[in-house]
Amino acid sequence: MSVKIKKGEALSNLSMTPMIDMVFNLLIFFLVATRFAEEERELDVNLPDASEAVPLVSKPRELFINIDRQGRYFVTGKLVSIEELERICRRAEASNPGRASAIIRADRDCRWQPIVAAINVCKKAGIRDYRVTTRETRQMAPTPHQPPAP
Repeated sequence: MSVKIKKGEALSNLSMTPMIDMVFNLLIFFLVATRFAEEERELDVNLPDASEAVPLVSKPRELFINIDRQGRYFVTGKLVSIEELERICRRAEASNPGRASAIIRADRDCRWQPIVAAINVCKKAGIRDYRVTTRETRQMAPTPHQPPAP
């Protein structure tokens, strides 16, 4: 003799449509948010080499200051003057006091003065955590005046 189990009515009335709508909304949100995070790294800057550099593991929320070969400043993909850069840095420090940070990305063929000016702007704005980035290099063969690595 078979046993009949009565299913409750509450389970049969459960609609999956709102849950599916919410999943699609979350998907769209994350796609758009990812696009804005990548905007900072879109400027084609030829970074200098450094043997101790490590790649970024996660995408931090720092202020990215890009400097091209001619020494022009770009923030969020827009060309800014040094005065505008200082205002942006002051706003970043005001919105996150004591914890604001800046990443300065300069083309390796750029003169040193625009980089120093960007560092000075960060200091004037109160941003104590600023870094000038390089890219990681592969182990190269030693030059004639350098002994080989042990």
